[in-house]
Amino acid sequence: MATKRDYYEVLGVNKNATDDELKKAYRKLAKKYHPDANPDNKKEAEAKFKEVNEAYENLSDPQKRRMYDQFGHDGPQGFGGAGGPFGGQNGYYSYTSSGFDGFGDFGDLGDIFSSFFGGGFGGRNSSKQRGPRKGADLNVRMDITFEQAFSGIEKEIIVTRDEECTHCHGSGAKPGTSPVKCPTCNGTGKVTGIQNTILGQMQTTRTCTACHGTGEIINEPCENCRGKGKVRKQPKIKVKIPAGIDDNQTVVLRGEGEPGEKGGPKGDLYITVKIKRHSIYTRKGNNVLCEVPITITQAALGAELEIPMVDGTKEKYKIPEATQTGSKFTIRNKGFKSINSTSYGDFIFTVTVQTPKRLSKEQRDLLVQLARTMNEQPPIKKRGLFG
Repeated sequence: MATKRDYYEVLGVNKNATDDELKKAYRKLAKKYHPDANPDNKKEAEAKFKEVNEAYENLSDPQKRRMYDQFGHDGPQGFGGAGGPFGGQNGYYSYTSSGFDGFGDFGDLGDIFSSFFGGGFGGRNSSKQRGPRKGADLNVRMDITFEQAFSGIEKEIIVTRDEECTHCHGSGAKPGTSPVKCPTCNGTGKVTGIQNTILGQMQTTRTCTACHGTGEIINEPCENCRGKGKVRKQPKIKVKIPAGIDDNQTVVLRGEGEPGEKGGPKGDLYITVKIKRHSIYTRKGNNVLCEVPITITQAALGAELEIPMVDGTKEKYKIPEATQTGSKFTIRNKGFKSINSTSYGDFIFTVTVQTPKRLSKEQRDLLVQLARTMNEQPPIKKRGLFG
């Protein structure tokens, strides 16, 4: 299977391109490679047109663009895809391209192309509007703790979404009845007319006002959904957050968004993770950072420390003699798991030598003696100097 080209390269823009720059590049390339504009090389033009369309579809959507920037074409394979560790309907998936998708994002751009290419492009748009359509995606935010991001967690969330009416099974018509073909547009959802212009007569197409573009009329609406074919619900959904996820990263549950139209697939549920700040640990890449206080004697003589890990365990670590405040030590492979591989970051701790605020007489005398052996001027005994 051929390797896909980088989406930014396909559109000829840099990774910091604005929405307007993306749209401008897309318009230019879509017009250039439209099959109707390349009758002598239609097959290659259609392939390029499809590639441009796919690139824009993913980069114009903020969620899909963020997923692409994080994981590339393959998506978050470490916790996603049909072959991922969770798999199935409730698994984690990257965005998916729906391929050759016309010009839905540009309103009447299809009509503009229709005037250039004899209506062929407008015909595709009309068919798409009447045919199956994927449901809308949903976006939610989930707050988790530092420890939950480290170890992974399964949480239950409540989403508000439309679901197919169980009474009419999404048709919108009263049980026992069916929608009928719209007599105004003959089921096409569009009304065609002829308009006189300075260039001559031009064919124009508009959405049918009788059926609102659906091509069908419901004479007896379903009482449960009032003819909408959908009802508003708040289902509970279990979400498995993988170990190693970082702040502002997104996981996707395929098929947990809004229902599709006319038998189309459901949309997806995008869950953006926000990680709460920890009082002890911080994160840098996949490394865990923290500060560990030690005493003067531990710093001078060396010591075996018990270092608390993020997962609640403790690791023994021996620091050498004459350790200075600010010294850093590393415990290998005790950091965050990498989502896209089996590797782990490190646990890096910085020691800070703490000076005692209060000393007993015996402790002070010992320190004075130590100072004399080191040819230091012993401190003057003064109230408040050592506590």
